[in-house]
Amino acid sequence: MKNSIQASVEFSFKGEDYTLASRIDLDPLLRDHDALPSIHAILARLHSIDTYSYLYEVMQEAEIEFSNPQGLAADYLVDGKFEPAALATNWQMAKTGILLQSIAARELGITDLNQHHALRRALVEAYNLGRKT
Repeated sequence: MKNSIQASVEFSFKGEDYTLASRIDLDPLLRDHDALPSIHAILARLHSIDTYSYLYEVMQEAEIEFSNPQGLAADYLVDGKFEPAALATNWQMAKTGILLQSIAARELGITDLNQHHALRRALVEAYNLGRKT
């Protein structure tokens, strides 16, 4: 299932009211970034607002409302509060686990890496070290 969420923000600038709403596809964002980019910045780009403008600065002061989460996003929207950092962290951990499991199976014949805690921790550390260089 696709991971997405509806985001909307309402604000006024120079006597004009703005309502920006978009469904945000989280999958490419999670694939391309360690953490989700600013939702305000995503909405601005989707609505052709320059992120170096006064309009954007005013928009950043308004609270974003989230609704209709799909996929994993549903687990990170609680009482109207969306936790994008937690979603990104857990998504990255799951992705890492899948990558490492395939290596453990191919190279070591281990079908469930979660049964080998020390080896899993060592592989995760090596993976993270490789990503930093």
